[in-house]
Amino acid sequence: MDQAHTLLKRYYGYDRFRPGQEEIIRALCGGQDVLAVMPTGAGKSVCFQIPALMQEGISLIVSPLVSLMRDQVMALVQMGVPAAFLNSSLTPRQYALALERARQGRYKLIYVAPERLTSPAFLDFAFSARIDLLAVDEAHCISQWGQDFRPAYLEIPRFAASLPHRPVVGAFTATATPQVRKDIETLLALEAPRKLVTGFDRENLYLEVRRPGSKKAELLQVLGQQGEDCGIIYCATRKTVEEVHGFLQDNGISAVRYHAGLPDEERRQSQEDFLFDRCRIMVATNAFGMGIDKSNVRFVIHYNMPKDLESYYQEAGRAGRDGAAARCILLYSGQDVRTHQFLIEKSSENEALDPETARQLRVAEEDRLRRMTFYCHSKRCLRGELLRYFGEKGPENCGNCSVCLGLYQQESPARAPAAPGLARPKPNRKALAQAQLTDSQRELFERLRALRASLARRQGVPAFVIFTDKTLLELAVEAPRSPRQLGEISGVGEHKAAAYGEEFLAEIRSFLRQEGEL
Repeated sequence: MDQAHTLLKRYYGYDRFRPGQEEIIRALCGGQDVLAVMPTGAGKSVCFQIPALMQEGISLIVSPLVSLMRDQVMALVQMGVPAAFLNSSLTPRQYALALERARQGRYKLIYVAPERLTSPAFLDFAFSARIDLLAVDEAHCISQWGQDFRPAYLEIPRFAASLPHRPVVGAFTATATPQVRKDIETLLALEAPRKLVTGFDRENLYLEVRRPGSKKAELLQVLGQQGEDCGIIYCATRKTVEEVHGFLQDNGISAVRYHAGLPDEERRQSQEDFLFDRCRIMVATNAFGMGIDKSNVRFVIHYNMPKDLESYYQEAGRAGRDGAAARCILLYSGQDVRTHQFLIEKSSENEALDPETARQLRVAEEDRLRRMTFYCHSKRCLRGELLRYFGEKGPENCGNCSVCLGLYQQESPARAPAAPGLARPKPNRKALAQAQLTDSQRELFERLRALRASLARRQGVPAFVIFTDKTLLELAVEAPRSPRQLGEISGVGEHKAAAYGEEFLAEIRSFLRQEGEL
């Protein structure tokens, strides 16, 4: 595994693997199929990207969304890794050019939409290429009992079996109950897979349920606490998205909107404005988000209760992907339950399903809705409730949710502490990192963030692709003065150090001279 550690430092700038990563990499490189369940932000991508760099052939990564592929390829290219994606966003000419370059062996990783696996042009390439690894991201999409069933995923095992040489297969997901895990293993035809569940806990996320008299007033109060932070507001219906978006605009708060009823161009523009930090607040239905790899989301607000705990975990988990502190606030009302019950009844009218299957799916959806409602009324640790739902032992007191901090109230608005996490019996270093900055360090952090934004505009990439907030925090605290010291900062790989290091060092030196420390 020496090579894996070298690659981790060279490309990602990290000194050590996170829990489970090394074990998964060893299995894949040893030719063993893998089923890995890892929480959002735990580094699933590293688990298949490093084996891809270690192997001679090409690695295919099946991914469900255009945005996810684009974001991950963009990040890989910024790190100096040759990668490409193949999906519907490419013109026929771009698609043909990408395939030709793939045939020439110019890419180590190729991200592909599941629907492309059956296209003649792609199959012609795949049958002639050496494919060593087939990684299936968001693998829960293959199960009709999961919340994101995608029929095209059922073609993946047939594709793998049709290749001249079956590659090792890795299945990765952040949201899978024990039943869905069984489906993934069976439907993907995994061969004696190494199974690893690293845990569902996201310690850096503060969890809270509020039952306010006025959701709109409560929303303004929460947003006021977040200052200039970037965040997502999830709504249950398109109509509510329009209402909330208009309400924010009327109150002078800039926000973009996203739902399936909008024109493709507006959805694309909204997503890009949010991704590139041109607008800090996204108001959306659950049509937005799966696979969004934006690391600096500092809060997720659910204006309505989601339909199930899988959806809540996945959507709330889009906050704090960089490991720094983030808040997840759910605004609950009884009307939310009635809305989802109506949507379940409408979905059960699907004529493509036979009556018995439709009945079974409806029963499963109603059970998940019931469990979600119980969560919103729970007087027990919210983190513990989530973990137990996914089959793990949950804490009785996590010290970082509204129940454990004594903020549980029946109907009146709950008030969160100004700095979530400070009251924890055993403070979490990740959650406290930003709260413990000195005034001088906070000023340096803001200057580095401004520099990052300028570089991002120049490069045409999202700011977090250059360095995450977590890396900026460490830069602000450690204030490296030399390239060697810069290389010791977590998240600064060789390629990024060469591309951006001198400008960040110059900003740090300028600040230190201003403070009389240099």
